[in-house]
Amino acid sequence: MPLRIGFIGAGNMGGALIRSIKKGCSDESFHISAFDVNSELLSNLTKEVGIEAKNDAKSLVADSDIIILAVKPQYSDGVLNEIKPVFSSEKILVSIIVGLPISYYKNILGQSAKIVRTMPNTPAMVGEGMTLVCWDNLITPDEKKVVTEILSFSGLVEELGENLMSEVTALTGSSPAYVFIFIEAMADAAVKLGIPRKMAYRLAAQAVLGSAKMVLETGMHPAELKDMVCSPAGTTIEAVAALEREGFRNAVITAIDECAKRAREIGKK
Repeated sequence: MPLRIGFIGAGNMGGALIRSIKKGCSDESFHISAFDVNSELLSNLTKEVGIEAKNDAKSLVADSDIIILAVKPQYSDGVLNEIKPVFSSEKILVSIIVGLPISYYKNILGQSAKIVRTMPNTPAMVGEGMTLVCWDNLITPDEKKVVTEILSFSGLVEELGENLMSEVTALTGSSPAYVFIFIEAMADAAVKLGIPRKMAYRLAAQAVLGSAKMVLETGMHPAELKDMVCSPAGTTIEAVAALEREGFRNAVITAIDECAKRAREIGKK
């Protein structure tokens, strides 16, 4: 009998995870259902990937073994109180909501509720996501293995202590936005130099992709890789000097600090 996975929320992140599971799992190990208040979005997704659509969150939870909660933080109270009557200690709730601690879910669903807190990111849409996960102490090793398998369809998965989950939001959850701005800025500069717009985006994106792969696959420190490109009195060192002059590093550090601060504020509220 397939494991029943139910998604509450099928927007950007929920939809990305659903698509990654459907793409990565070739057998019938999982049965996926979903509910979203946006009925048109849900209908389109159902037709696209062949999942079961549910009419409400309560019926979805009643028919699921693992529930993935993919809604905005401001809607979480309402959803959790709606599903509370049908949530049991045999089910697992996997949250991808920013900022909210495991204790928050247990305070509403009960102390016997099994909770997994995660922080994925949008590159899950192309199978290159980075998901951080922390476990409620009620989750068994076998359950950890299953949840990790589900999340791994969208990319890499690593465990992290819950005390750092808000902080890592700024590093992985929100960072694709920083990278997209960087790619856009590089492309704008290329267009200024005469390179066609579409080509500029393609070249900039490939440069970022290749550079990231070098960090992951060589194991070398980013500074070493940077030094390899910077020839004495060359072109690249001039560009690096300009970035330092304009406060590039400080801007990135400040952005991540502010993002983490906001994630902590959401958790406190």
